[in-house]
Amino acid sequence: MNWEAEFLLFLQEHIRCGFLTVIMKTFTYMGNYGILWYVLCLTLTINKKTRKLGIMCWITLVFNFLICNVLIKGNVGRTRPFEVIDGLTYLIAKPVDTSFPSGHTSSAFSLASLITCYLPRNKKWIGIISLAIAAMIGFSRMYLGVHYPTDVIVGTLLGIIFGISTYFLFNEKLNELINEKTSGS
Repeated sequence: MNWEAEFLLFLQEHIRCGFLTVIMKTFTYMGNYGILWYVLCLTLTINKKTRKLGIMCWITLVFNFLICNVLIKGNVGRTRPFEVIDGLTYLIAKPVDTSFPSGHTSSAFSLASLITCYLPRNKKWIGIISLAIAAMIGFSRMYLGVHYPTDVIVGTLLGIIFGISTYFLFNEKLNELINEKTSGS
């Protein structure tokens, strides 16, 4: 048995409990279908003070979806762990897509990384909370038996890359567009 199967079975046999399962399901449901992320992006985009961040959040989510969920998942096709590890049970509705990488984790980390980069130094605590939530979403995917550790690790790395790249590629460009629009009015 490989280390990933051993880790997931360890979580199932020694860590899972009723109270913790409720918490882990809550974190996983936060990322389901991107609903929380869409609400966050929409809220940020509607408010003039946070509009630029909202636009960058939309950009990183779209980029994340296309690369992670369409390109990589579509080509790798890794089977979910509960389908191949004897004795491993999943605790949520059976996912219909493939396992690698974790889209929940990648989208959570892409937004958390972007927000952390964007925030001024005195508000970095919001970024730290965002990153902690992203980490809990990633862990919940393993805890619930629907992802391998490497799915979550790669999802984390991709998300961080997407979030930081979006910040550095679009922050100044959006400043230029916003300044042009306000000076041209």
